[in-house]
Amino acid sequence: MFSETPIIRRKSRQIMVGNVAVGGDAPISVQSMTNTSTGDVAATVAQINRIQAAGADIVRVSVPSLEEAEAFGQIRKLVNVPLVADIHFDHHIALRVADLGVDCLRINPGNITREDRLREVIAKARDLNIPIRIGVNAGSLGKDLLRKYSEPTAEAMVESAMRNVELLDKYDFQSFKVIVKASGILSAVAACRELAGRIEQPLHRGITEAGGLRSGTVKSAIGLGALLLDGIGDTVRISLAADPVEEAKVAWDMLRSLRLRSKGINFIACPSCSRQNFDVIQTVNELESRLEDITVPMDVSLRGCIVNGPGEAKESDFGLTGGTPSNLVYIDGVPDHKIENDDLVNELEKQIRAKAAAKEIQMAKDEKNLIVKV
Repeated sequence: MFSETPIIRRKSRQIMVGNVAVGGDAPISVQSMTNTSTGDVAATVAQINRIQAAGADIVRVSVPSLEEAEAFGQIRKLVNVPLVADIHFDHHIALRVADLGVDCLRINPGNITREDRLREVIAKARDLNIPIRIGVNAGSLGKDLLRKYSEPTAEAMVESAMRNVELLDKYDFQSFKVIVKASGILSAVAACRELAGRIEQPLHRGITEAGGLRSGTVKSAIGLGALLLDGIGDTVRISLAADPVEEAKVAWDMLRSLRLRSKGINFIACPSCSRQNFDVIQTVNELESRLEDITVPMDVSLRGCIVNGPGEAKESDFGLTGGTPSNLVYIDGVPDHKIENDDLVNELEKQIRAKAAAKEIQMAKDEKNLIVKV
C-alpha cells in the first residue's frame, strides 16, 4: 500500500515546460526522446503518442536542420505532450521552432559563438515564455577543458555547465534547467552532486549512453537511484539503446520504487524456487504486460509459498500467497479467499482490475471529502 517517501528533495526554482511544472514542489517528471527521423512526421507523432502512453510527461525531439524545424511545427500541432527541441549550434533553428510552438529549447548558450545571436535567442525565449535546457555531456566538452583536466572529469563537466549558466545570468534569464551527464556512473553522480549545491534551477537527471535495455537499466538505477535518494533531480530520463517507450517504463518503475511518484501497479514478486505452488515467473510476466493500462497506484504481491508470502501480502493492496491445495488471496492486507491454479492468470487479472476499480472510486471519495473539509 502506497506510503509517502521519506526522501527530502532539493529545493529548486520552478519553471514551466508547456503545462508541466518542473522543479519546486512539482512531481519529478519523466522524459524520453524520439529516435525517428523528425522529417517523418507520421512516424514521429506515432512514437510520441506511444511514449506518452507509457507515462512520459515531456518528450524531446531532435531538430538538426531548418527543414526539420518545419516538420517539428507540424508535429507540435498533432500531439498534446510538451516537446523539447534538441538543437545544436544553429540559432536560426531555435528561433524558428520557438515561433512554431516549442515548449523548451535544448541549446547550450556556449555553442552560439556570436553574442548578438545568443541575445536574439534569449530575447525570443523570454518573449514567448520558453525555458532553456542546458545539457553538458562528458563526450562533447570543449577542447580547453579537456586540456585543463586531461579527461572529462566531474569537475570539467561542472565548469562547462557553469559557463553556460553564467551566459544566461548575464542577461538575467533564469527560466532554465541543467543536466550534466556521462556514461560513467561515478563521474556523472559526482558532477550532479556538485552542481546541485551551486545553482537553484531545476536539474534534469540521466546517465547518458547507458547501454542496452538490461545494462542501461542497471547503470541508470545505480546512478539515478543514488541521486534521487539524495533528493537531487526534478526530471529524469533513462537513456537506453532501446525503444524509448521502455525508457518511460523504467523511469516510472524507479520513481515508484522510491515512492517519489504513484501511478500504476508496483509488482512485488519472489524469484521463485522449488517451494512455489504456482509458476511465479510466468504469472508475473503475463500480469505486468496485461495490466500496463492501470494507472491507480497499487502494490500487488505475488509470492509462490507461505515462507514470506503472508508478510508481503499484508502490506499490499492485493496479495497472492502460494499454498497447497489452494492459493490464498489477500485484499488490503487481510486474507480474503482462496484461488486454484486453474486459469490462474485470467482470474488474477480480473480480480486485480476489480480491486483497482474499487480503489479508484475510494480515492475519488476521499479527495471529495478532503475538499469539503477544506
